[in-house]
Amino acid sequence: MNALTKITAQSGFDITDVVKARHTTKGYDAAKRISDVDIAKVKELLRFSPSSTNNQPWHFVLASTDAGKARVAKGTDEKFPFNSPSIRAASHVVVFAARVAVPDAYQQKVLDQEEADGRYVGDPETQKAQMAAGRTMFHNLHKDVLQDVQQWNEKQVYLNVGQFLLGVAALGIDATPMEGFDPAALDAEFGFAEQGLTSLVIVPIGYSDAATDYNATLPKSRLTYADILTEV
Repeated sequence: MNALTKITAQSGFDITDVVKARHTTKGYDAAKRISDVDIAKVKELLRFSPSSTNNQPWHFVLASTDAGKARVAKGTDEKFPFNSPSIRAASHVVVFAARVAVPDAYQQKVLDQEEADGRYVGDPETQKAQMAAGRTMFHNLHKDVLQDVQQWNEKQVYLNVGQFLLGVAALGIDATPMEGFDPAALDAEFGFAEQGLTSLVIVPIGYSDAATDYNATLPKSRLTYADILTEV
């Protein structure tokens, strides 16, 4: 039982204990699999992340088979081979991709889903039109004025990554966020460019291997509050 599992097994565990116990896992036990019940929760973490204007400019690949993980590892095998073992040994691997742009059709899909989910009540058509106008205003600000719409989209995906890392830790699952991969190779493997996407982060998830995960026993090191916090 790893440190996270011990904490989350307690009734009424403190989320700050999870924050302090989680770590970037350096080695996975290939024999341990995440249960189907917990994988369903992992998917919920991905889907229910916050994003600016609820734009949800992301797509994910969830690899659970050896063949699927080998496809993800094509992004690391040549240029970042030190990351490949974790991808192959982890129970599952998640690829986080961002939309390069958010076309009108995608914005309409988000709007229609909000309506189907009952977000607009009282005067649905007026509220829906107001939401569409607000979302379009912010999208056009980044597209036409700031000209950083792809970067804006990527920021929303990183919100998702942050929530995901905390969320899986609260489930007692270890994780390793990776930017050490070749995006061009990974994008080509999954046809992301044709879908208007680009890969950002790979996150293997599973359970730490005590023999190879040297980071599991090292103390956490963070700057002091005096260095990072101003209270007013």
